Amino acid sequence: MSTSRNPFANHPFLLGFDEVERIVDRAAKSASDGYPPYNIEQHGGGIYRITLAVAGFGDSDLSVTLEDGQLIIRGRKPDDADRSYLHRGIAARQFQRSFVLADGMEVAGATLENGLLHIDLQRVEPQNVVKRVPI
Repeated sequence: MSTSRNPFANHPFLLGFDEVERIVDRAAKSASDGYPPYNIEQHGGGIYRITLAVAGFGDSDLSVTLEDGQLIIRGRKPDDADRSYLHRGIAARQFQRSFVLADGMEVAGATLENGLLHIDLQRVEPQNVVKRVPI
């Protein structure tokens, strides 16, 4: 017996939320890779910090972008053909880590220190507006 999925976004009282399921699926797919490891901290009042462990990556090897409601962090370290490793235990592979941001979330800044990339986010409270619709 097959069961059809009935997402909550199809409820008749939730109009215009069809994209919510797509966002949840996108977030679930991006969480499957464990590299690089990261922390997410909440500092109260709608302030958050994402910290990624990016040992060996410099400013020029990293990019932080906002694309279609997603915060995307990419790292790419060029291969050093001049080095010959006897053991290579420090990962320097390219990566992409993405986080889906809610409406009103803004990137306040990013810093790289001691092999940790810190990305600060803040929630901007929307203005409550009452709009009268003429009949």
